[in-house]
Amino acid sequence: MRKKLLNLIQKIRKFFIWIWRQEGTPAERARGVALGVFSGCFPFFGFQTLIGISLSRLFKGNLLLAATATWISNPFSYAPLFWFNYKVGEAFLGKGTAIGDVSQLSGRELFDQGWTFSSRLLLGSSIVGLFMGLLLGGLCYVLFKRLSVIDQN
Repeated sequence: MRKKLLNLIQKIRKFFIWIWRQEGTPAERARGVALGVFSGCFPFFGFQTLIGISLSRLFKGNLLLAATATWISNPFSYAPLFWFNYKVGEAFLGKGTAIGDVSQLSGRELFDQGWTFSSRLLLGSSIVGLFMGLLLGGLCYVLFKRLSVIDQN
């Protein structure tokens, strides 16, 4: 058990060293992280990485860090993250109508239910993504900036 824990710690250490050695200024690297986290908060499975890289290219962030940061949503965090995003959207837009028997819904009612759910999830994802991206991007900027000063000395 101890050997597995030490191996895990070594892998985490190597991952942070890899992040530290990415090219770019502290601002470019932090932008990459922020845009990746923002993109990772959306439920667009399979497209989060492409969105993160595209946004990072547009805003001149580090592309590899953007792609890596999209993994804020992963198979272990999907359910809690998207449930939280939905609840945030619901706080802004109000509760949707309860769905009864889906087989009894007309096509229009089913579309309305889908829109009610999707609008809350996407608004919540935008708000949470913006907040988390700014928070983690800002934290990374401070860390990259401080550690680059230490490296120069």
